[in-house]
Amino acid sequence: MSTITFSTGGMMVAVMALTTYFIRVTPLALFNKKLESQWIKDFMYYIPFCVLSAMTFPDVLFSTKSLTSGIIATVVALLLSWRKHSLVTVALAAVIAAVIVELAMPYILAW
Repeated sequence: MSTITFSTGGMMVAVMALTTYFIRVTPLALFNKKLESQWIKDFMYYIPFCVLSAMTFPDVLFSTKSLTSGIIATVVALLLSWRKHSLVTVALAAVIAAVIVELAMPYILAW
């Protein structure tokens, strides 16, 4: 098992810092004028939402003991958000739905 020394740890931090800097500076260097394409504007607008969804969606499904409660909580959240309820209402309703299903699951399986 290898240990990380101060020099290798510093090298890793430097590489990560340069990578992060490169990712943030490259669009500024490439797009030095205002974007005119509506497609690119729309694409750039939706990227944060897509990344956030891709990072959180698996955890929503697999954060409970059973996949069924995760799916039901997701369906409840999608229906309430489609009906334009607030984020707090959607989150609380999804959590309550998952808890109810988790508590009822032994009784449903025993029946």
